Amino acid sequence: MKGKIKISIQGQLDKNWKNSFEGMNISYEGDNTILTGQIKDEAHLHGILNIIRDLNLKLISINPPDNEEEKMQ
Repeated sequence: MKGKIKISIQGQLDKNWKNSFEGMNISYEGDNTILTGQIKDEAHLHGILNIIRDLNLKLISINPPDNEEEKMQ
């Protein structure tokens, strides 16, 4: 997998964790944290998923961005 991605995590993660998620942007939708950014390759994605696992966070979904505006960023 390569390209833009949107990862939803249950709960609100503090924005100070941004550097831990390999350049992903942190935003919020309701009570959930949304990580968006460019994935270089599958190893990059697995690295981010490993961080989510190691922090014992609940992964909700992994998807391409919802709309054209997010795709263009």
